[in-house]
Order: sequence, then structure tokens, then C-alpha cells
Amino acid sequence: MSAVIDRGSATSRFALTLIDLLDRVQYRRVSVDEQFDPVYRLRYEAYRRENFIPVNSQQITRDAYDDAPNCYCFGVYIDDRLVSSIRLHVVSAAEPISPSRKIWPDVLGAIIDGGGSYVDPSRFTADHDASLEFPALPYLTLRMAVMACEHFNATYCISSVRPEHGPFYKRVFGLEQMAGIGYWGELTFPVCLYGARVPVIYDRIMDRFPFFMSTQQEREVLFGATGRSVPAIGPTARQAHQQRVLAETERV
Repeated sequence: MSAVIDRGSATSRFALTLIDLLDRVQYRRVSVDEQFDPVYRLRYEAYRRENFIPVNSQQITRDAYDDAPNCYCFGVYIDDRLVSSIRLHVVSAAEPISPSRKIWPDVLGAIIDGGGSYVDPSRFTADHDASLEFPALPYLTLRMAVMACEHFNATYCISSVRPEHGPFYKRVFGLEQMAGIGYWGELTFPVCLYGARVPVIYDRIMDRFPFFMSTQQEREVLFGATGRSVPAIGPTARQAHQQRVLAETERV
């Protein structure tokens, strides 16, 4: 398993571009106490743009899952501009709350009953102009889910995604469909459940997409228990990749 980026392949050129773009990116964890954080307005604007939710006077989208003890919500910034957001629930027997489990209680309950755990991403929304300007925005945003899987040693990574987005999650992450169509909350579009065992897919993802890498320090800042809000932090993919190359070289 080589950690060196081969500049001759299309995937590797894409990976190099993403690592360079990460130099302009910062991630900020949202405070649970800030009811009107810009991330909640970004959600509202994204859903309203496609008429997925009704109008509300506060112009924010927030729900009870945002207050769950196992919830981690993040804003993604490029050049200090909020461009996307994602919410993660780290689900185990000790903290069983999960938006996707509301839709598929049997399928996801079986993971927990079997002693496993999973990361459940939701509320993945993006600024419209930014999504056109930065086609790789889904990768930059979903990097948070990859980091959470490693930090919490999750058994599974899952995603409740619109059917037309399923091929992306299968191609990039190796997720397979685990359940059919369901509906959640106030959202009017259908979703399907995709997932995979993290130990099976993790190394392959890192080999193909080194921009998903991170250092332990970055993960501890973003997911640590010292507080629910932290200052924005820059990604450490470049440093993590260099560390991995060095480790591979020393083993040889």
C-alpha cells in the first residue's frame, strides 16, 4: 500500500488539486448554544432554494437532533467565506440518537445491538454560488465524516442520500445500499440508506484520496470533549500525508 501520490493518474491529479485547495479551507465546529449560527441559515437557504421546506420567519433550519449529546455540526469555509455545512452523529449503544435510525430503526439498530457503532452524516448543505465555483465541495465537506470515523473508531459509516446521489457515495467511498427509500423530517425528497464497514474501506479511500487524511491533533481539536465550539482550524491533510509517506519509507 503506497502513500506516495502518483502524478501520472487522473485520480492523483485531482487529489493534488484538492490538497492545494485545502490550504484555503477552514473547519469550524458550531456551538450548540448559538441558536442563530450562520450554518442554520445556510441550511435554510439551501433547502428553500429547491422548495424542500416551508418558509419560516426565523429563516433558519434547526431541529432537536442538533441538541443531541452525540451531535457534531460544522461549517466549512474557503477564504473565510462559509461555503457548506454538515452535521454528524456518532452513534453507539451509549449514545443511540441518530436521524437515519428514525427512518430505518431495524437496519441501524442491528449494528448497535451487535456491539457496533456508526457515523451518521446529515444536513449536508452548500452555498449555491460556492457549489458552482468549487465542484470539489462535496469532498471538502465529507472529509469531516471520514475524520469522525477514524477519531471515534466507528464500525460503520452510513449516509442517507437521495437516490441520484447514491452512485457518488458508492464510487468514492465504496458504500453499498443497505435499505430502500424513506423520508425524514420536514424534507420532501426521498432518501436511501448507504453504508459500509469502515475497516474494509478506509485504507482504499486514503490511498485514492489523501486529502481525506488528518492528524490526530486536528481530530482532537474538532471532536474533543473540551467544549462544543472551537475556533476555525485549517486542515492537516498535507502533514498527515507526509507522515504516512515517511512511515511507509521507514518500514521499507
